[in-house]
Amino acid sequence: MQRLLSLFPFPLLALNQSTPLCRCLYGDACWPTTSDFSSLQSQISRPLIYPIPTASACYPLSSPSENCTDIQTNWHNGTWRAGHPGSMDSTNYESFISRNGSISACYVNTTLGVPCEQGNVPVIGVDARSVSDVQAAVKFAASHNLRVAIKNTGHDFTGRSAARNSFMIWTHHLNNITLNPTFVPEGAPAMETYDAITIGSGVIWNDAYNAVAAQGRMLIGGISAGGSVGAAGGWLQGGGHSAFSPLHGLGVDNVIEIKLVTAAGEYLTANAHQHSDLFWALRGGGGGTWGVLTSVTYQTHPTFPVTTVFFNATATNTTVIKKLFTEFVRIHPALSTASFGGYAIATSTSLNFLYSLPNGTDARANASFDSFFGLARSLAVEGLEIATQETGTYDSFNQWFQSIFQTIPTDGGIVELASRLLPTVLFAEDEYEAFADKLFTVAGYQIIWNFVAGGAVSKVDPDSTGLNPAWRESLVEAIWGVRWNEGATYSEIERMRAWLAATMEQVSAIMPGAGSYFNEVRHETGSLFEPTPKETYFGSHYDRLKEIKDEYDPNGLFIVGAGVGSDEWVDDLNCRRSD
Repeated sequence: MQRLLSLFPFPLLALNQSTPLCRCLYGDACWPTTSDFSSLQSQISRPLIYPIPTASACYPLSSPSENCTDIQTNWHNGTWRAGHPGSMDSTNYESFISRNGSISACYVNTTLGVPCEQGNVPVIGVDARSVSDVQAAVKFAASHNLRVAIKNTGHDFTGRSAARNSFMIWTHHLNNITLNPTFVPEGAPAMETYDAITIGSGVIWNDAYNAVAAQGRMLIGGISAGGSVGAAGGWLQGGGHSAFSPLHGLGVDNVIEIKLVTAAGEYLTANAHQHSDLFWALRGGGGGTWGVLTSVTYQTHPTFPVTTVFFNATATNTTVIKKLFTEFVRIHPALSTASFGGYAIATSTSLNFLYSLPNGTDARANASFDSFFGLARSLAVEGLEIATQETGTYDSFNQWFQSIFQTIPTDGGIVELASRLLPTVLFAEDEYEAFADKLFTVAGYQIIWNFVAGGAVSKVDPDSTGLNPAWRESLVEAIWGVRWNEGATYSEIERMRAWLAATMEQVSAIMPGAGSYFNEVRHETGSLFEPTPKETYFGSHYDRLKEIKDEYDPNGLFIVGAGVGSDEWVDDLNCRRSD
């Protein structure tokens, strides 16, 4: 192991190991010995893995391996990345920025002339193929006081599935899928049945959608390019939204049962009848916090035809786009009532969206946008150019998904995000105009507009799950962010982060106390980017979540940035606070 890791000459973190308050990291005197790892190897079904940064095969520059071409070709392919333990979908989280501003990374752009280093990628781990593998990994990490990173696909906008000098539990190959039209949760009465799908924690949404489509069903899941987001991990634990959440609710509203390994190495079934407190926490309390999920069971729904409205317009005059954006905001309460959902992007010079109506028709969809389309046509004299305005109907949810999102299998890239859940009250007739103006002005060059709340989401008792109650009072999730190129300097990155933090303050001033989606935010080590993470991410549920956390993980084996209990640890999450 030492020989393999020496290929990446990264500096080691220096910790004072005289105190038991700190995790044991690679390079520390307490790090498990070769004999310790041999003992672990004897307990698991597959060889230990040594994750390496994605671009490693392109180094050394003098003699890259044949795999370098494959890496360059698939660099932005999320499904391909999910199959590599060292790969994160947001590539910036493979890198590590130290407090002195130095950057440890491995760039695919080899012309930068920067050596390939381990960065934020864990150094060793278990490729879990069974529950017993997971249990062995968890018990080993706990007994040696290791920093743990849990990873299924690496789709994480905050980098919680990687950690520098850590031990990885990789669940990517727990990918069994079982369909059961009469599923009974453990401990439930025999008459409590669901048409359900049980998926291992390594399954991606595209495979889950295809499995239920064969039975004429659909399920609420993540909508992303290529469908490569993990279906039974952080997506669910953070809340889990979909373009069809206004019809059938969020992921946490559709899960029936969760099986996981806790910090004590116990294999538990959590549902409404067994470990119901943990089941409550798992539904919205944040990924990487409660244990290692091994499988999740969701209820499925009959599939339906989907009518989709595509629209794209541009203008060089910002005032024209702002007028159109204001009308776009105004019509959302009515769109919510009709069960529309979807995604939009607004910039200072463009507005485009893809909104979908289940069980709809072209006529109904066009009627819902009549006033918006009328305004768009009238703005032509002021310079608005409508590039696309069309509707299309698909026979089923899966046909809709495969036709649109499988044609854009591009993921990956450097991105850091800010987000806010937009309360429904701000869309009222006497509020929307001022609200739209302020949001458009503050958020800057681009707003990603996820219309994934309202409708069925708002009809669920806010206290029935551990999810931030703000979700039940909101209509839209707004996201904006920053990107930079590989090789950007520390000062360049910090300048963009400062802009992101400033806009977050301004947006917070527009809607004080508004919540945020735990899965789509930036939380960088040492950052004051989100000054009140407990309230923003978990709302009034935080105290109860913390009580449950202390019961099932009293030693804090599973700690992630901004997660429940993380405030008891210093910024790098390697040592407990002494105060």
